[in-house]
Parts: sequence; structure tokens; C-alpha cells
Amino acid sequence: MSQETDAVHAGYRPSGDFRPMLPPLHNSAAYQFASHAEAVEKFALRQAGFTYSRTGNPTVSILEQRVAALEGGAHAVATATGQAAVALSLLALTQGPKHIVASSSLYGGTVDLFTDTFADFGIRISFVDQADPSAWAAAIESDTRAFFLESVSNPLCTVADLPAWAAAIESDTRAFFLESVSNPLCTVADLPAIAAIAHEHNIPVVVDNTLATPLNIRPLELGADIVVHSATKGLAGHGSVLGGIVVDSGKFDFSDAARWPQIAAPRVRLNNTSLLERHGPAAYAMLVRSKFLHDLGPTLAPASAQGILAGIETLPVRAAHVQRSVTRLIDALAEYPGIAAIHHPALPEHPSHELARALAPKGTGCVLAIELAHPALVSPVIDGLKLISLAANVGDTRTMVSHPATMTHCRLSAQQLADAGLNTSTLRLSVGLEDPADLLADLTQALDLALDQALAPQTQGA
Repeated sequence: MSQETDAVHAGYRPSGDFRPMLPPLHNSAAYQFASHAEAVEKFALRQAGFTYSRTGNPTVSILEQRVAALEGGAHAVATATGQAAVALSLLALTQGPKHIVASSSLYGGTVDLFTDTFADFGIRISFVDQADPSAWAAAIESDTRAFFLESVSNPLCTVADLPAWAAAIESDTRAFFLESVSNPLCTVADLPAIAAIAHEHNIPVVVDNTLATPLNIRPLELGADIVVHSATKGLAGHGSVLGGIVVDSGKFDFSDAARWPQIAAPRVRLNNTSLLERHGPAAYAMLVRSKFLHDLGPTLAPASAQGILAGIETLPVRAAHVQRSVTRLIDALAEYPGIAAIHHPALPEHPSHELARALAPKGTGCVLAIELAHPALVSPVIDGLKLISLAANVGDTRTMVSHPATMTHCRLSAQQLADAGLNTSTLRLSVGLEDPADLLADLTQALDLALDQALAPQTQGA
């Protein structure tokens, strides 16, 4: 099926006595079992089915199947928020105090998670320039700290098989993490190149596809292994519910029990069997669900899942409208007074221009970044807006502006901001469904007003 059709139908067909067209809301905490034997099998994870809504719910399941279809994935697990989706997707891979290589161009909340909470768990993060494939390769850590050998042994003169020793090195890095389109500068990741490096070292690639949405980029088709979303944003599309989702390709090789013990090794929790033995290609998703969602409890409410499902039905229409509006705003504002630069791959000078044309020909989503000519213009421009709202969200039907340096990325150090390409003059714009002419009029009047205010003291002094 096409994505437009999947957005409306995937995961659900009307059934039962009443055959409701809308996916029904199953607002139940628990589920009755036909027999004790059935309960035993379901709780032991030997039989599929719902036991308790912390780990699975019929309405939530429809959402999981729908997003998996849109992403071209095999399995999905929904969570209460996008932040929970990022956390659970990576906790299932790090399996203790391991190492992650991550892009330096990430949403500020993700950086907080990595540098604070994950650091408390002993998980090490190396941030690299997303656009430099060699930086990803260089950041990979090895379990093996040193080898010692003689090139020609003494006294038997055997020659060392150096390639074999090199092949024996096992990476201590358990994941690459990046955004398909970075927040907020809209750099597009070279996923095929990054994935090729990761897979040489048996490292899965986790991609946050929130800004692009699967309508613009499908990371699993470009080499990624796992995709996460803040479903709050473009998927839901109306700013009314929170949600997240983890989508697994089902193709990564987790069969090395030493490297992936929670997936491939026997576990006491599973009566000395492994998730891989029980669930095959679904083992990673089952780990996310049966251990981390179950134990930590960031469960998506059924009503929220229903709200996200309703939003997804209009995603293709919304994505197309937003892309047209983004293009119009960029064309009109590119050289407008008071604007030093616009960061968006639609512009030829953007570093991701050619990559976006190849990997995201339909666009990169609703976000663009506007860099003002001076930090002193930030507050006057924001406060001068009449239609566009100051709010920390993206993907809403309403257009919103934020100031990353003091809002979403406020806890980043000066060096981290610089590494992400951000400065105090940068505004993030999330374009909604309003008439782009009205949005342009609001932006230009706010810019004009801010420039007049900035020039007024100079005029009075003259």
C-alpha cells in the first residue's frame, strides 16, 4: 500500500458486531483470560496477547502497526513521550555502562538525557560532527584496550596474523544515534554512509525521524536499524497529545550472545531461554516492551494513541501543505532586512542541499531556522509577532517560534551550542497550516518593528 493509504488504514480493519470505522478506544487496564492456562502462557511471553495495559493495549497496538507500516519497519513499541522512546530504544542496546556515538546536532532534551541521566548510569556518549563520516568511525570505542605481540616471534620466527588480531577487536560502542533532519538547523544526515561504518563494527543505527516524518524520509530504507519518533509532533499534528514510538527493522543481527546478552543469551527472567530464541526478528522490540516498558512504565495512554491515529490520517495532506509554505517563506525571507541567514536545505548554500535532494526529495518537514542579524533583535521580533505563537513544540497545525539558546537547548554549554551550529541569534520556526501569506505578513511586520526599535536610539542621538 502507499503511505497515503497506510496513514488511514494500516493496523485496523472494522470488525465485531458494530464494525466502527474509527479505531475504537479500549480504555481498560486489564484483560480477562479464558482460562488459567491462557494466562500462564501470555504472562510467560509464550503466547501473544494483552495482559495488562502497561505493556500493551489494542488501541495502542493499532498505532504501533500503523507507524511501523509508514516507516517500513517490522515491529514497533509505543511510549508515553518521544523522550521515553529515545531512552528505551538505547537502554535496550547499551546493556550496562557502554558507549554511544551521537551527533552533536540534537534536540536539547536529548542532550540532557545523554549528558546527565545516561551519565548517571555510566553510559558514555561521544558527540561527533554529523556531516563527517570519519568522525563517527574514529569515535568507536573498543572493548580491547591493548594487544601485545611480536611481528616475528622469538625464537620460532612465526609471523603474526595481524588482520586476524584486528578482526578480533570487538567494539564497546553499542549504538550510533542521530536525527535524520537535525533540530533546528535542518541538516540532513548521510544515513547510508554512517550506517555502512556502523555495520562494519556490528553497531546498530538509531535515528530520530521526528522532524522529517516517514512521509519525507524513511531511515530504515537508507541503512538505519531502529527509528524513534516524538509522535507528539508531526505524527499527531495537532499539539493535543504526548506520545513516542520505537520502530525496529527486524533485520539487525543480535545473535552474538556475548555482545547482546539481554537478547541472545538465556535469561533467568525467561526461564533460561533467550528473547532471540523465543521471538526471532522481534526480539529487540520484545526487549523494549517486556523489560524496559514493563519495568520503567512510560506507557502510552489509549486515548493518546487514538488521538495520534487521528492525526496520522491527515499527515500526507499536512506534510504537503507545510512544505509549500516553508518554501514560500524561505523564498520571501532569504534576503529580508534583519535576517543574517536562513538555515534550510532548500537553499543552495545550505551544507545539506545536495544530500536533501537525494535523500529527502519531498522536503524535510515543518522546521526552518532564522538567524537574526543581532541577538538584540530576538526579543523584539518574538514579542512583536501577533499570529505566530511563542511555544516549545513543532509539527502543530499552528505556527510557532522558539529561541533554542534560551528554551529547548538552554542547558547546553557554549561549546555544545557552537558544536551544534547554534548561536543566540537563532530562532526556530515550526510552520503550521495557516495561509503562508498571513505568516509572512506577521514575520515581516515583527522584523520591521524590531529594526525600527533598534534604530530608534541612534536616530534620537543624531
